[in-house]
Amino acid sequence: MNHITRLTAAAVMLASGGAAMAEEMTVTIVAGHPPVFRWVKHASQTFIPAVNEALEGTDHSITWSEQYGGSLAKVGEELEAVEEGLAEIGLVSSLFDPAKLAVQNVTYFTPFVISDSTVVSEWMDELQATDEVMRASWEANGLEYLGGAIGIDDYLLMTTFPVEDIADLDGRKIAAPGPAVNWLEGTGAVGVSGNLTTYYNEIKTGVYDGVIVFASAALPGKLHEVAPYITKVGFGAQYAGGLAANKDWFDGLDPVVQQALRDAAEADRVAYHADLDASVSTFLSMMEEQGATISEVDEAFRKEWADGMDNVAKLWAERLDAEGLKGTEVLKTYMDTMRAAGATPVRNWDQE
Repeated sequence: MNHITRLTAAAVMLASGGAAMAEEMTVTIVAGHPPVFRWVKHASQTFIPAVNEALEGTDHSITWSEQYGGSLAKVGEELEAVEEGLAEIGLVSSLFDPAKLAVQNVTYFTPFVISDSTVVSEWMDELQATDEVMRASWEANGLEYLGGAIGIDDYLLMTTFPVEDIADLDGRKIAAPGPAVNWLEGTGAVGVSGNLTTYYNEIKTGVYDGVIVFASAALPGKLHEVAPYITKVGFGAQYAGGLAANKDWFDGLDPVVQQALRDAAEADRVAYHADLDASVSTFLSMMEEQGATISEVDEAFRKEWADGMDNVAKLWAERLDAEGLKGTEVLKTYMDTMRAAGATPVRNWDQE
């Protein structure tokens, strides 16, 4: 709660002799990505309306300040903005905070596992709430995880050149988000860390020869205009973060408001993934209609790629174990859950 809200609430309490008080809050929500991307759009169109609806008829109301697209924090800076109280709530990209939210990045160290982003997001939201290691990493950074897992649809390879063989990648500069750079090991490509806000211009100017990206962001980002060769490699669906609140602020809220935020985050996840599932094939078709060439590799290609990588998942887990973060346990739980959900991983990272 900011100081203005506290003063307003205190005045109301004094006037009412300490009775239950009405509370009008101004809440800032932040995202580094612009609302052209689906997870930001749903923060505005699903999460906020759901909170407001839940608070109707209560003694609480919120006026929202929506700060997206780098207006308050750039991609990867959302955690710090919320932690420092510049915003009360953020779409926190764990993908771009691999040091502070290391265990949350388990999916990005286990490619070629499952393509169903809904399954991944549901399980990851549950894990944030039930796993002590996951919870502790949010709390260590002064955050309260609300939910609204950002599941990412099956990652693609988009390039300025056709890819028919892994050897075609030799010496090429390929950008990828955060830990996904590790997916390029063994291919001969030069992996470069990047994000959606810079991909278009970097490809257009020749800095990158391609990117690892997903269809639901590639079309809004117009990446097919500069990287028209789309190769469906089957890297898999991922978890990229979710909605989190400043913990001190959240802990000071009335339980009615706390529950409204959690319920709205769940509604956001459900709506976001329904929207996502309905759009992926459509977006691919639209990019093809606009001149992109789409191809899909066979299982032999996929296995060759996966087998050519170091076991980055095991190395990641062992590093976290050394830091007392139970990485091996998290890795095994994730892989077991995905297999139980029907996944047939190209490579069982936890069993090697």
